[in-house]
Amino acid sequence: MSTTSLPTPDHAAELRSAMLAAGFTADGLLDLLGAPAYAALARSETVPALRATRGGGDGPLATLVRLFLLQQPVPYVHAASAMPAEAALADGWLRREGDEVHATVDVRPYGGPDGEDWFIVSDLGCAVGGADGIGSREEGVVLGVGGASTTLAGITVRTPVGSALDLGTGSGIQALHATRHATRVTATDVNPRALGFTRLTLALSGAPAAELLTGSLFEPVGDASYDLIVSNPPFVISPGARLTYRDGGMGGDDLCRTLVQEAGARLNPGGYAQFLGNWQHVEGEDWHDRLRSWVPRGCDAWIVQRDVQDVTQYAELWLRDAGDHRTDPAEYARRYEDWLDEFDARKTRSVGFGWITLRRTDAAEPSIVVEEWPHTVEQPLGDAVLAHFARQDYLREHDDAALLEAHFTLVEEVVQEQVGPPGAEDPEHVVLRQNRGMRRATKVDTVGAGFAGVCDGSLSAGRILDAIAQLMQEDPVVLRDRTPEAIRLLVEQGFLEPVARPGQ
Repeated sequence: MSTTSLPTPDHAAELRSAMLAAGFTADGLLDLLGAPAYAALARSETVPALRATRGGGDGPLATLVRLFLLQQPVPYVHAASAMPAEAALADGWLRREGDEVHATVDVRPYGGPDGEDWFIVSDLGCAVGGADGIGSREEGVVLGVGGASTTLAGITVRTPVGSALDLGTGSGIQALHATRHATRVTATDVNPRALGFTRLTLALSGAPAAELLTGSLFEPVGDASYDLIVSNPPFVISPGARLTYRDGGMGGDDLCRTLVQEAGARLNPGGYAQFLGNWQHVEGEDWHDRLRSWVPRGCDAWIVQRDVQDVTQYAELWLRDAGDHRTDPAEYARRYEDWLDEFDARKTRSVGFGWITLRRTDAAEPSIVVEEWPHTVEQPLGDAVLAHFARQDYLREHDDAALLEAHFTLVEEVVQEQVGPPGAEDPEHVVLRQNRGMRRATKVDTVGAGFAGVCDGSLSAGRILDAIAQLMQEDPVVLRDRTPEAIRLLVEQGFLEPVARPGQ
């Protein structure tokens, strides 16, 4: 594990002020580097940014970019013109070698959801867009901003809450987001070094301090319960626990399963728990059933599988993540064999990745939705998560007869597509497609398309079906009997929205 000491946050406010004054922000980086170089950073390619900062001369912004984002040495006099250099040296943000200074940590500007100028602090070269990408084999390394962390931040429910827990905080990205809407934030990590980085991230971002606790899973918080629990855990299914930031140290997907199963008892009524995770696709076992078995009693759940990789793709991804492909070929082959041996022993044929959301309801009949949706979505999705569970509540409370008495409107920005050969009198099928949120698409028959098209809240579902039956010369009773299932699906997937009527 890394033993490098971390900076102290004693002068973080002064350092933050200097960074903001220099324009060392997400917007400032885009202006300085230009779109191509800025995009290249997300691919861990730094040459375009190095060229752009040379063009930026010795100004404060170019100096800060070279120091903290590209991790290049700069002359002390340039650093002193961009920031309170003596305080940064005293606190440990910089180290001096002769006439030059070097950054001791990676600092990445990060734009908050409401335009906040935040900074994520992590180990050198371990932020996406850092000097060397991740590619680290050091056990206790603490990563910065990555795709997984921004995905979790985007799907998290952002209603005001009294208490929030960021379990496995890493560099503190989720805790930072939580400070915007939670009165009290607790962050935990098995790696004490990660808690040090979280403290720096919060301080440099001008955010309130959080309660920081060391330990695994829920052990550090005892019996405490929360309104919101979030975790981007070390979910990688690997042979052993070599890298703290990614390997959970339990067999197979047991860490994710344990996290989900134990979360229910830690949620306050109405509270949400949201995680990213990997899960095994085991020979002879339905992965949907595997995940349903994880859901704790008293909780509704929405589990979305976003991607699946076969075991060879999965092993190669994480071997490269740690830089193992740069080692001796024989050593790389041995590690690759270890991964495949582990998967064979567990009869694992592929690995799924996705989101898991729990809501504490204590309902007699919990709603557990497990689905696969690998298509593009529109982040942030926190409001879509809230809407999903609100729809589950509505459907749970309304039987088929109640649905027929209800009034609905077609959600905005839903479009209809007719699919069939050119010149055909009737389409083979009709597709309703959302342009917001999950961006779902669903096939409907002629009745479903007609029903959705006239839903404006003025007529009950039953009266609309009666009119359709008359137009199609069908028995209205038969149509009423067979259509509620289709209405239920359109409501569940967010195409139709119930309209509250006077007195309801």
